[in-house]
Amino acid sequence: MLETLRSLDHQLLLAINHAHTPALDAVMTFASDRRVWFPFYGLLIIWLLYHFKRRAAVLLPVLIGAVALADSLTSRVFKPIFGRLRPCHAPDLATQLHLPDGCGGQFGFLSSHAANSVALAVFLLLVLPGGRFRGLKAGIFLWAGLLSYSRIYLAAHYPSDVLGGALVGAALAWGAARLFERLSRRPGLGSEQNKPVSS
Repeated sequence: MLETLRSLDHQLLLAINHAHTPALDAVMTFASDRRVWFPFYGLLIIWLLYHFKRRAAVLLPVLIGAVALADSLTSRVFKPIFGRLRPCHAPDLATQLHLPDGCGGQFGFLSSHAANSVALAVFLLLVLPGGRFRGLKAGIFLWAGLLSYSRIYLAAHYPSDVLGGALVGAALAWGAARLFERLSRRPGLGSEQNKPVSS
């Protein structure tokens, strides 16, 4: 069973990685570079400050904490413990891969990019009012999906690395959203938007 799953993981990686074009190389390399998203993060923080007002003093530390924890768990706990080589470092795969962005660190399980981006997307899905901001929510999930997909396309991660990272990020986001809901009920933080977090 495990060997079958491993084989499927490898096959899916190769299928995605081999479906490359010069244009896709540029898009995926761009999407995978965390630095290019800093202006987006800055604008998002400004918008959250505007939208949540006093409650942003609770929301931002909780959100940043969830993303930082997702990054630390995947990079400093899972990767050293499991010691699973990135595809581009694996002797049986490295020569078959297209690597437009180099290889990166030695270990790949779990994907920090996937964990961080999904943590942000799921947290905002849960804390933003139900029927509102559909465009923003969809855009953030498309961004998280593109970022996660790019890690497979660039052969930095197996699909299972990305899926596992996404699950860790989603779980942390759910916990952070519950914590925010509880903390934001404190007096003095305003009640105009104190609605329950989506289940």
